[in-house]
Amino acid sequence: MKLPYKEFDLSNVRTYPLASRQSKVSVEQFAKPHQKGAGVASLIDSLPPLLAGADFKQVVKAITAARRNDRAVIWGLGAHVLKTGLSPILIDLMERGLISAVATNGAGIIHDFEIALAGSTSEDVDAALGPGRFGMAEETGTELNRAITEGAANGLGIGQSVGRYLADRRPKFLSQSVVATAWRLGVPVTAHVAIGTDIIHMHPQASGAALGEASLRDFRYLVTSVSQLGQGVYINCGSAVILPEVFLKAVAIVLNDDARALDGLTTVNLDFLRQYRPQTNVVTRPTMGIGKGYSLTGHHEIMIPLLAAALVESLD
Repeated sequence: MKLPYKEFDLSNVRTYPLASRQSKVSVEQFAKPHQKGAGVASLIDSLPPLLAGADFKQVVKAITAARRNDRAVIWGLGAHVLKTGLSPILIDLMERGLISAVATNGAGIIHDFEIALAGSTSEDVDAALGPGRFGMAEETGTELNRAITEGAANGLGIGQSVGRYLADRRPKFLSQSVVATAWRLGVPVTAHVAIGTDIIHMHPQASGAALGEASLRDFRYLVTSVSQLGQGVYINCGSAVILPEVFLKAVAIVLNDDARALDGLTTVNLDFLRQYRPQTNVVTRPTMGIGKGYSLTGHHEIMIPLLAAALVESLD
């Protein structure tokens, strides 16, 4: 069948009055210009209740409600969150009771440990790799492995082991350590390690037995924390693979034990990219039919302080 070049006749197109249409956006929802001196609460209120603006406000509401009702708020932290200078923000949230537990990966523990010891972290990999210096800081390799090995021998997880080690030795920048602060406050910190991914695994002091035993113990601690997430909130910040996978398995165990344990769960993925595992294993699957998941996209060094400020302003 050959088709002709023929313009379609539009003379019979049917229309309707614009005012009769149901639209998704109205001027009542528009953003409000910020007024000088109005403060953070006014800024948050000025956001349009549309798309991410609406999601952001719902996340603040969910976390605030969890704290008010004594429900769990668990933060999953990728290492990037710590090496972008956000430790003081997280420590303040812990002090205010807005963090019930922290889960991180091996790199998160390393950055936190180096911050406590030296007040600095995040080496220049491009410059260090060629000369064979990448990952070879003496204190990081020796002391952190010692902390984990000693802790595992005493029945501790990695988070507990490192928190206790730092608290006992009181390094110069102890107050900037999320792990040490959590140890002081009694907030559980768990570290979920993939063998071979972290620089401390490159050192002769690394013990596979200790790393595996302590990280498995941390996984079981995390399952206990996740079991308290009914009407609570889980926030995944900056982990694209490890923590989303670990969280999903923890959820699976909890639901195997009690299918109603996580009713009312709110989950949040906060990262500068939307990726498959956080979207499916944090936002979508765990909340299906029982709660609500949100994706907030943006740089950690902007979004987490903004979220923290909104939470502080919302406290009674």
